[in-house]
Amino acid sequence: MNLVYRSTRNGEETATASEAILKGLTNDGGLFVPDTIPKLKVSLEDLQKMSYQEIAYAVMKEFLTDFTEEELKNCINKAYDDKFDTKEIAPLVKVGDAYYLELFHGSTIAFKDMALSILPHLLVTSAKKNHVKNEIVILTATSGDTGKAALAGFADVPGTKIIVFYPKSGVSPIQEKQMLTQKGDNTYVIGIHGNFDDAQTGVKKMFSNKNLAALMNENGYQFSSANSINIGRLVPQIVYYVKAYTDLLKQGALKAGEPMNVVVPTGNFGNILASFYAKQMGIPIGKFICASNKNKVLFDFFQTGEYDRNREFYVTSSPSMDILISSNLERMIYRITGNDAKQCAAFMNALTKDGVYKITEEMKKGLSEFFGGYATEEETAAKIKEVYEAHQYVMDTHTAVAAVAYDQYVKATGDKTPAVIASTASPYKFTRSVMDAIDPSYDAESDFELADELNRISGVKVPKAIEEIRTAPILHHTVCNTEAMETEVKKILGI
Repeated sequence: MNLVYRSTRNGEETATASEAILKGLTNDGGLFVPDTIPKLKVSLEDLQKMSYQEIAYAVMKEFLTDFTEEELKNCINKAYDDKFDTKEIAPLVKVGDAYYLELFHGSTIAFKDMALSILPHLLVTSAKKNHVKNEIVILTATSGDTGKAALAGFADVPGTKIIVFYPKSGVSPIQEKQMLTQKGDNTYVIGIHGNFDDAQTGVKKMFSNKNLAALMNENGYQFSSANSINIGRLVPQIVYYVKAYTDLLKQGALKAGEPMNVVVPTGNFGNILASFYAKQMGIPIGKFICASNKNKVLFDFFQTGEYDRNREFYVTSSPSMDILISSNLERMIYRITGNDAKQCAAFMNALTKDGVYKITEEMKKGLSEFFGGYATEEETAAKIKEVYEAHQYVMDTHTAVAAVAYDQYVKATGDKTPAVIASTASPYKFTRSVMDAIDPSYDAESDFELADELNRISGVKVPKAIEEIRTAPILHHTVCNTEAMETEVKKILGI
């Protein structure tokens, strides 16, 4: 039986998995969700004996039901190969009382690699399955990490072009240089004068512009997305939470059936939603601790039931979380409305029009497994220093936000259930913030000098991703205002 995917805003619009991957967004700007979250067909005992690739197949075949075994295994084997810099993909490391799920060992040293290594292969396979003749244009907004991971994944993939928009002043110097030095005849990077929400709104407008879609089709193009709004990005993220649970079993931290808690530094809500889906599949998870930085729109939502983006936007040391519109939350809202697409659409329209919506008390009960926490800039820096001094373990700023939220959760509840903290980026991606936290007296002109100093104090090798961009030439120079985003896309496509 093929799993049916449905629009969060229009219950009548349906798609197969491959159609949903190809489209990215639904016709009305909604997101695709499966009618039901399928159960894993493998026991917890058997999962422990499996490789990452085997777990990936066990999880993904339940969601991507119109892919053949050969097609799906081919995508998995191409994605999860020797591009990771550790023998084990997504290792689980015990530090103090918590377990850090290191998701940053891929080619761009951020967790986005875990899903964006496979998405290009899923997309190309989906295009073939659906007899698509158009060239696929990946259109993506990034708050720092998705951009580079998507560029690396799609670079020189036949039949595709990728255009990434990012906030010119809203990413770390390393993140920016990673994107601007990206090779590939089909890759385009554009800085915008604005923040991530401006970039994401501009991209969504282009997706829902029917005149633009018609013009592109006339010229042999069609859009798709590499953001976690694409179900082909979200499903692979479920895999590493399943693996984390099996690692806890192997390490003797849990017995099969006992719950783990999950702590996720959260901006767009995709990564934490993937852990929620893992629970629906049958993985024993107790609480989902949603960690925010100073842009604490999600924290406030969990406290009050009101989602309000009408607030000051802060540029922080954890830029991948500098987001006020958490797109993937829409999938959760759809669920707690009882899969009521009309109600979900009304909330999303209110968010677009007025910047705010409020859920009912009954809906709030559907979020009872979630705990919101947030970290100030000072708390984030203090946590990096504290963990380094106590355990000689260096974490990045986003992971530190999660570690602070976890402390808040334990203090509030006394719950000592083993907790997996999603470590979403290498500290080498945010060298200045990390080094300032550990030793504020150290000063260096460039982030690359700071990388060498971080290597000296931590003993952790400077990743290949950093070494490669030290002297790499800047290949992308375009910067524009938000209202010119569509013009720039047309220019690239020559339409």
